[in-house]
Amino acid sequence: MKLTLRTLYAAAMVAISISATAQARYFGTARVSDDNGVAATTADTVRVERTPRSLEELNAYLDTVDMSSYDRLMSTRRLPRTVFLPAVFTGFEYPDTTSVFTPDFSGNPATEWIEEEMAMQRKIKALNYNLFLKHPENVTYNINLLPEAPKAFHAVVDPEKHTIAIEEFANKAEAVNPIDVGPAKKRHWIRTFTASLQFSQAYVSPNWYQGGNNNLNALGQLYYNVKLNTQYHPNLLFETTAQYKLGINSAPDDTVHSYNITDDIFQVNTTFGIRAHKRWYYSFTGQFKTQLLNSYQSNSQNLRSSFLSPGELTAGIGMTYNYANAKKTFTFDASLAPLSYALRTCISDKIDPTKYNIEAGRKVSHHFGSTAELRLFWKICYNISFSSRIFAFTDYETAQMDWENTLVFEINRFLTTQIYCHARYDSSTPRCDDPSWKKLQVKEILSIGFAYKFSTI
Repeated sequence: MKLTLRTLYAAAMVAISISATAQARYFGTARVSDDNGVAATTADTVRVERTPRSLEELNAYLDTVDMSSYDRLMSTRRLPRTVFLPAVFTGFEYPDTTSVFTPDFSGNPATEWIEEEMAMQRKIKALNYNLFLKHPENVTYNINLLPEAPKAFHAVVDPEKHTIAIEEFANKAEAVNPIDVGPAKKRHWIRTFTASLQFSQAYVSPNWYQGGNNNLNALGQLYYNVKLNTQYHPNLLFETTAQYKLGINSAPDDTVHSYNITDDIFQVNTTFGIRAHKRWYYSFTGQFKTQLLNSYQSNSQNLRSSFLSPGELTAGIGMTYNYANAKKTFTFDASLAPLSYALRTCISDKIDPTKYNIEAGRKVSHHFGSTAELRLFWKICYNISFSSRIFAFTDYETAQMDWENTLVFEINRFLTTQIYCHARYDSSTPRCDDPSWKKLQVKEILSIGFAYKFSTI
């Protein structure tokens, strides 16, 4: 660009005589020549001692002038490699009407980067326009006829709602060498396993002013649930739950035993149904419940209860109502079985069977009647859940009902706090010595401890 300006200056010097003021305006400076031929200029302009009179003087003068702002008028950046890939027709565009003599750069350093990119895009569009218009036989592909780009999926976990959203995006990295993961397998069964160990402890020194005893309480629980996936079997309902709960506490006041068993229950519940109408199912429900260890009376070796003493088996045929919201945070099941059978056992010879509504001298009793079971689960928020279960059976002479409630606070993945309350009513049991309770029995446990959960969803 300097050579071009020098040539122009040489031609101007030969053709006409240009005053110092005109030359200054041509170079974008503001200076006025005084009587001695010396130009007065501002701080950002170049001072010229006198007007050049020959080509040699002009070249010497131009060598002293900063022409960097006039050196770059056209972009010289290389075209990207993607321009030389097989051409793809993307659609009709009007030609660029910008004059070829229009400079690509304004001379402002602050906007040079975006002017460089705009100049590159104008070049690419001009090349594509010329190719599509004059050489269509060399255009290999059409954007509307290309196959769909390969897809990939990734999971987005929402810890507040306990949900997993599967989102789809174009997988450009694996488009060339896709990974064969095989066909997706249907998951017909949904399983959940939970194990927890919770405890409380208290130490009281012998000289504590209020007195008291040291104690240690522990509560362990195993829970396993399996149910049929209704997404693949919408007309069937099957769910089975097996759980075992064991509670032990120290017994400083018991002179015979060092510990007491406060909770020992092994229970299996099952429900099978065939859809009748919408959320109603013709169903079969069953329940088996017993304990595994021996429980003794305080300060005595007399058995209070043991394995299958008592043992309860209940089965019934009826209808089941099943509801779950879209997010699976609230579920409700109601089973009514007007035709039910109940079996009670007391196989230990050291336990009085009449305490469990079994005739003296017998080990089992049979009853026919009706059962009802209500189950509710509510995920209140991402770390608090509430579950409730009501089970009732009557043979139209006696009635038995259990109401279990569990409130769980998940502190983190492995640490939980649990409040458990179990109310029981059995009309066949003897009355309590305390007249305020009569035949109502209540047990409440507040515990904190460790928990582990595994689920297939």
